[in-house]
Amino acid sequence: MKLANYYRRTVEKTLDRMNKTFPVVLITGPRQVGKTTILKKCSSKKRKYVSLDIQENRLLAKENSDLFLQRFSPPLLIDEIQYAPELLSYIKNIVDQSQEKGLFWLTGSQQFHLMKGVSESLAGRVGIIQMQGFSLSESKEKLNNLKFLPTNDWILSKEKLGPNLSYEDLFRLIWRGSFPAMHTMPDLDWEDFYSSYLKTYIERDIRDLTSIGDEMFFLKFLISVASRTGQLLNYSDIARDIGKPMVTVQRWVSLLVTSGIVYLLYPYAQNIGNRMTKMPKIYFLDTGLACYLTKWNSWEALEAGAKSGEMLETFVVSEILKSYWHNGRTPNISFYRDKEKREIDLIFEENGLLYPVEIKKKTNPNKDDIKYFPILEKSGYHVGSGAVICPSQDYKPIQKNVNIIPIRFL
Repeated sequence: MKLANYYRRTVEKTLDRMNKTFPVVLITGPRQVGKTTILKKCSSKKRKYVSLDIQENRLLAKENSDLFLQRFSPPLLIDEIQYAPELLSYIKNIVDQSQEKGLFWLTGSQQFHLMKGVSESLAGRVGIIQMQGFSLSESKEKLNNLKFLPTNDWILSKEKLGPNLSYEDLFRLIWRGSFPAMHTMPDLDWEDFYSSYLKTYIERDIRDLTSIGDEMFFLKFLISVASRTGQLLNYSDIARDIGKPMVTVQRWVSLLVTSGIVYLLYPYAQNIGNRMTKMPKIYFLDTGLACYLTKWNSWEALEAGAKSGEMLETFVVSEILKSYWHNGRTPNISFYRDKEKREIDLIFEENGLLYPVEIKKKTNPNKDDIKYFPILEKSGYHVGSGAVICPSQDYKPIQKNVNIIPIRFL
């Protein structure tokens, strides 16, 4: 199926792989990140499409699931499956009887109730892809399928693929955000888009998930969280900001996580020392939405503002997560911070090695920016190569086994 203004996505190869492995493939993620678009693009002519956003289809699916699946027989693409979780047990029966691969493709914009139903009904039968907006390589139409790890092999493989990206273009990209519409429709008004998106998110998704009461309190909560992106998550501080109990803030943060709006990065789980922080860090997964909520109305104001470093860190973390999620993988990442405020922004753990990473706004970092990396080795851990990710245009070593990695490589 040909679609106008279609940008190729990393998820295409992941979908093809999972379609050959599982009878059901589910793509989850926030609204308007391109879930339905990519499934329609990759569908064969034989695969039917049905949306549960349409009230008539939703009622039939909920009230007579058996008849629904007779009318819409596989191979089938069901959009917004969370509106009729009753279908999942019927889908299980069909795939168990058939043993065919790729019978059902599903999308879901809300993971809160959906994933419980999927794990109960389709365990072992479903491949799950967590999807976000465009990655940097997708937006620049220089597609690659490499999950991030700061090794020499990764750097060399990315050196030729990494798109050109000036410092100004980087902050334009951070400010504009990663939603496909912001790239496929360059004349789309930034403020109009995010205002509409926020209204839709609160009215459709949040109301479906919980009773939030006064919408203004929830909007105030979103602004408070966005202002803390890239920082330690202190529930009591946010509760004080918005005048709500801490238990309400904890529940609302959980909603943001399960609907793909924010990500919580937890401190390294192993006991490096008793003085480590136990609080996670919180990151908005779309920097454009975070900028809209915190009133940065131009990329120039953002770059010159007090939060530019945190927004750049948020962008980098989001890009790294996409490199895993869009490939159908789960990143094993954490961070280090102790009571003395010694911090390592990211720690990757793979094959028994720890890979430390710092994220900096400066274009020419030095050894002082990696002064806490030795904490890991001194604590008895096996340490692989490290990196400082920054807006430099070229990679180069800072010292043995630690490299500067340009953001454009992501």
